[in-house]
Amino acid sequence: MHVVGGWVEPARGTAARHGDLLARAARQQVVLLGETHDRYDIHRWQMHVCAGLIAFRQDIAVGFEMFPRRVQPALDRWVAGELDVPTFLAESEWNAVWRFDPALYLPIFEFCRQFKLPMLALNCERPLVTRVGKEGWDAIPEAERDGLTPAKPATQAYRDYLFSLTGGPRPDREAKSSADPAFDRFVRAQQTWDRAFACNIARHLDQPNPPLVVGIIGRGHLEYRYGTPFQLADLGIKGCAVLLPSDDDQPMAPSLADAVFRLPGPPERAVRPNSR
Repeated sequence: MHVVGGWVEPARGTAARHGDLLARAARQQVVLLGETHDRYDIHRWQMHVCAGLIAFRQDIAVGFEMFPRRVQPALDRWVAGELDVPTFLAESEWNAVWRFDPALYLPIFEFCRQFKLPMLALNCERPLVTRVGKEGWDAIPEAERDGLTPAKPATQAYRDYLFSLTGGPRPDREAKSSADPAFDRFVRAQQTWDRAFACNIARHLDQPNPPLVVGIIGRGHLEYRYGTPFQLADLGIKGCAVLLPSDDDQPMAPSLADAVFRLPGPPERAVRPNSR
């Protein structure tokens, strides 16, 4: 039974103690914390996990899907204490690149600044995602790839997952199955994000005595290790833990994540932006 406030390890089907689980996670190269972007309660959980991890090691960097690499200087200045909140949001182009309520994430940003944990911009330029989806990776000149390498091709299981996640077969949908070539454009776009997060994490690990990198990333890129964990493994990063939040005690697939934490309900959501 998955109790509120407790962890379950799906592969074992057993509960895990919070301290023991985080101690093991802190020995990894990467810890990926999944999210639903508009959930205040999930972002609080992410911050609490980060706070638990620094009890076991101080050399931690926190990477964020929300920021493209070009705004990294704003993240550095924020952690250094050089910017107030409005200036940070302006310099990081928050309202252009993400547009969810910043109050969702500000406690995590403040936590990083208070403990002087480097914040990492993990995303790529959005036009690149659109171009790869439309034209394919090979059509993109190397100088316009935002420092990324090609994604390892998606497994059929990932295609099935993505097809189901986006509504499955519908009368108004061109792609009639996950194997339909009409679905390739979406898969290529999704994998560009997966690869961007993986490349930018791996880039930060490529140094003497690298820190633990904690990734704050949408759960659709992490579940079943199909997305970013799959690309990290392709880049040689094997020590990766995937931790997810949950709303219920329903049975879960053994491969869903390394561990799942059950949140108390009801979900606390922000008003969704009109577009992102």
